[in-house]
Amino acid sequence: MILISKYLVPKGYAGISIFPFIFLRKQELKLSKTLVNHEKIHLKQQLELLVIPFYLWYLIEFLVRLIQYKTWQNAYRNISFEREAYHKESDLKYLNNKPFWSFLKYLRI
Repeated sequence: MILISKYLVPKGYAGISIFPFIFLRKQELKLSKTLVNHEKIHLKQQLELLVIPFYLWYLIEFLVRLIQYKTWQNAYRNISFEREAYHKESDLKYLNNKPFWSFLKYLRI
């Protein structure tokens, strides 16, 4: 389910997925198929990790990347979940055949 909330979406971002919802900053963003697909990829990732472990992994990996890359934006873009979502967001059929735990392919150690 897609909801509109400029208050729940952090500044500088267009959307955020918090299972089972996708929150978008503006109504017109619903028309962006790539953005909605990006957020749906995150919902699938959350399901694969049974939701709570997803958020723990995301936070820990973000903190590691922040130490590694020194900037918020670089840390965010290098989280394995984000790397997969950005890489596959234009492939609107990706979710039909997404391999289980495919985000691991994007994990950099």
